[in-house]
Amino acid sequence: MFPRITNVRHIKEYCLAITFSDGLEAELDFHDRIVGRGGVFTTLEEEAYFRRVSVDPEARTIVWPNGVDFCPDVLYAEATGRPLPIKQTA
Repeated sequence: MFPRITNVRHIKEYCLAITFSDGLEAELDFHDRIVGRGGVFTTLEEEAYFRRVSVDPEARTIVWPNGVDFCPDVLYAEATGRPLPIKQTA
């Protein structure tokens, strides 16, 4: 399991500054994850709504008021360039 998210701050447009529990700070762009995807992501296309991101205290990942969240392991892997571990099947 990778570190969890402790802080998030909106930078501009669809870019967020994310701090992880190991102290790593990264700027990630969510444009391609949100724009044009439809469904629950439509609301996040509005920058004013996108800015309402926060850290869920239980899951320790980023979340919006409509319930959209992103896996903290995936975000950490992107921030560090480290791939997610592959689960071996027997």
